[in-house]
Order: sequence, then C-alpha cells, then structure tokens
Amino acid sequence: MFTHTIVRTPCSKVCDGITSAPELGKPVYGKALEQHAAYIEALKACGVDVKVLPADEAFPDSCFVEDVAVVTRKCAVITNPGAPSRNHETDSIRGVLLEYYDDAVIEKIQAPGTLEGGDVMMCGDTFYVGRSARTNAEGIRQFGEILGKYGFTVIEVPLAEVLHLKTGVNYLENGTMLVAGEFTDKPEFAAYKKIEIPVEEAYAANCIWMNGTVIVPEGYPTVLARIREAGYPVITVDTSEFRKIDGGLSCLSLRF
Repeated sequence: MFTHTIVRTPCSKVCDGITSAPELGKPVYGKALEQHAAYIEALKACGVDVKVLPADEAFPDSCFVEDVAVVTRKCAVITNPGAPSRNHETDSIRGVLLEYYDDAVIEKIQAPGTLEGGDVMMCGDTFYVGRSARTNAEGIRQFGEILGKYGFTVIEVPLAEVLHLKTGVNYLENGTMLVAGEFTDKPEFAAYKKIEIPVEEAYAANCIWMNGTVIVPEGYPTVLARIREAGYPVITVDTSEFRKIDGGLSCLSLRF
C-alpha cells in the first residue's frame, strides 16, 4: 500500500517539453494545470497524502517527477536522466526525499550511467528496468548493485519500440500486468497474468495502481472495460496535454 506521493506543478514552459509526436501539437498551459489538479485529486481519493512541489521554470519536462528518482520502502535512488535537457532536474530532489528518508539510504546513479524512473517497474521486491534510449547498461548495473544491498532483485528488460518500460507495461498488483505491443510476449513477464490492450489504445497501458484502485487515462474505453472486468475499481483522469510531450499517468508522480 502507498501512503505518500510527490508531484511537481507543470511550469509555463511545459509547451516546450520533449516530444516524439509533434503532430499532436503543443500542450496548452492552462489546460495542463487543470489536468494536473484533477490528477492530484485522483491520488488523494486513493488515500495518500500528496506533496506538491512548485513549478521549476528551468525545466520544461519537470512535471514528470517520476523520472528523477526511484522510491522504495527501504531506500530512494536519485537517477541520472538520459535526456541531456533533464539532467539537472535531479539537483533539487534530494532535499525533498530527506523529508521521508534518512540521508544514508538516499543513493545516486553516477555518470556515465543513465537511468530514468519511467524505465523502472516495481513488482513486490523485484524491479524490472528497461534498457532504453534513456537508461543504459551502466545505469542498470549501478541500480542493481544499489538495490541488491537492500534485498531487492533487478531484472533488465531490453526495449525495442517504446520510450520507457512503463510506456507499454504496468503492474496492477495481484500478479497482473497491463500490457501492450512488444510486452504481450516478453519472456521476462511470462509468469504474470496479463490484461492485453489493442494497439489503437496502447497509450493507456500507462495506468497506475493506487491502493486497490487503478487510475486510467480518459478516453480509452477498451482499456477501461478490461480493467473493470478484471475486478479493479477505476478512476479516469484526462492526460491529453501530457501525452503531447510523451508523458502519462505514472510519469507525473512518485508513489511510495
């Protein structure tokens, strides 16, 4: 169960965030703020406290706070983002994490290793890490060494088609994963039950489990129906502005 979440308010430069889909257009700042506020309310409805960090105008993508740290029940790991424009977003996160963790258990990925939190999926005491354009082999090696000290297991998952691991697969607890595209038959996930979703709704593979409820992006009826059929209560949140800059539900928070 989660008790805490950390989010960061989108900055006014969010329209300049990194994107692989310019055809979707640029985010509308006011609408992004409205959607972010609704996201916070959805988190609160799942029984967690929400710490809202102020906007960081130096970094257009800084609302995607998940990428700058990995938080576990025993330790926190400050990442080293693979996107150069995001590299210094980590500078301010240690002070925030010190409100929840002792300094001795706040670790850091060091260059030349790169790792982004969007590539890390926690399944109990096992952490799957996508080797991607943003997370490299050295980053995964360091991450495995760090988490090994705390009794956790790290398994590398090579990615072929997506930006981050959690772009296409997310753990909904109870031994169940929501999968799309290349993740429907990944051997690393053979032991899990899978809720498969169609390619036309692949964006909605990025749902988040929050204390028994699954938060689902708005506008993806097949995904919504299949999660409900699997027995999960759901809350929908519009993330259309964040999709324009390669972001989804998990990217917008740290959950622990």
